[in-house]
Amino acid sequence: MGAWSAAHRRRLREMWRSAGWPCRDLVELDLLAAGLLLRHLDLHGRETLHLSDAGLQVLAATRRRNQVAFGAHEALVARVALEMQRAGRVVWRGLSLRAPLQGLAVTSTAAAAAAATASFVDTSPTSAPTTWAMAMPDVYSIRHTTVEDYTEPVAHEIKVSRSDLLSDLRSARKGAAYLALSSQCWYVLRAGIAQTDDIPPQFGVMFAEGLADGFADGLAEGGAVNVVLTVARPAPKRPMRLPFAVWMALARAHAEAPPEDDWQTQLGRDADAPPAGRP
Repeated sequence: MGAWSAAHRRRLREMWRSAGWPCRDLVELDLLAAGLLLRHLDLHGRETLHLSDAGLQVLAATRRRNQVAFGAHEALVARVALEMQRAGRVVWRGLSLRAPLQGLAVTSTAAAAAAATASFVDTSPTSAPTTWAMAMPDVYSIRHTTVEDYTEPVAHEIKVSRSDLLSDLRSARKGAAYLALSSQCWYVLRAGIAQTDDIPPQFGVMFAEGLADGFADGLAEGGAVNVVLTVARPAPKRPMRLPFAVWMALARAHAEAPPEDDWQTQLGRDADAPPAGRP
């Protein structure tokens, strides 16, 4: 079975979900020639396309790979969130935050990162227009403190596939948005998908070793999974205060519940009492 591009796999999925009307483009030609699609004429001579058994196998294999990637991604997100909680931070997952990009007109992630970093240092008034971008970091956390200047917001972006990482790095506004909302921003990468130098220097880099394809399945089955997070390059730290709009977004969202082994939750509990949430 050949290696099929994302466009071929997407077309197979569209044909599976549709009435099968032909498009007659080159992607369709490739699939027909390979026997992944079959032509069918009805009693009125109208042509439709249907997946062959081989096409169904390719579509099913694609779905399995996507499930594995999604499971590994979410499991690694949970691992990073837990590490941040154990570091004494309040953690959110899956936030959607609006980031102000002051006068940024850039064409690459590296340029966006440099511009966003400079904006933390230059506090002088400017007439440059402010544009906005949506930032959706996988893990977002602040220090557990009552002093606003000490919150030190940190964003972690998790990547388990090279294609997903490259797509992220091609988006200049996305990289700038991460930096505009954090005093430190990290990329946590599945080992082997990139090198440290592939990431712009404004971002920290961590590698997840031991993240095998069965990682998520092992967690679901209660298996012992040893994943080591290694710091390849520390994230530069920048002073910043969270904008009021971000505070409002955090107030509306639900922070991650503290882990059951959090020592603070154990204070004042009877030594013989079961952990919270357990019978």
